[in-house]
Amino acid sequence: MGRSDYIPPAGPIQILHRDADLSIVAKPVGLLSVPGKGPELADCLEGRLRAQDPETLLVHRLDRDTSGIMVFARNRGAQRHLGLQFERRHIAKRYVALVRGAVRDEGGTLDLPMMADWPNRPRQMVHDGGRRAVTRWEVLERGATATRVALHPETGRSHQLRVHMLALGHPIVGDPLYGDGRAARMMLHSETLSLRHPTGGKRCVFRAPCPF
Repeated sequence: MGRSDYIPPAGPIQILHRDADLSIVAKPVGLLSVPGKGPELADCLEGRLRAQDPETLLVHRLDRDTSGIMVFARNRGAQRHLGLQFERRHIAKRYVALVRGAVRDEGGTLDLPMMADWPNRPRQMVHDGGRRAVTRWEVLERGATATRVALHPETGRSHQLRVHMLALGHPIVGDPLYGDGRAARMMLHSETLSLRHPTGGKRCVFRAPCPF
């Protein structure tokens, strides 16, 4: 992403849930999760939320071109609790994507290690010397030129879903890094997030309906 082509979306952020420990929000496509380098990349979801609620604390990120559900902590204890859940893979996420072409199988698991493609940063790549990356996937709907899939990442590598779909032979529609970018947006959306509440440990499931 160049500095000159960052035009963040206007309008308020949709708050799906807020309590003493956490805020659940729907990130719009095209908005950075955290600020980039330089004042022209300062506008981001974290900053907008903190302007409304100074207690906002970052827990995880979504790519600029991915939309959907995110959780932010509202105190240090909740931030540590949620961070451990991500680290120990106690948080479950479900994404919806539209990928190019007709996917042959009905589903499967991609266990393909990944690392940074250093000469071509920020691109990532599948590489035997990389860190383990696991994605479960299943077909939801088949179209003439694209397939709708559900993606369940079991690890959280940078660009994992995008790289794994490319490795499967079906890049995500509209992906500017790993596809042809020929779409109004990248068709990847974080639809569901399941976690244990920092107070009491109750399992909670939050959902941001897919917009495409």
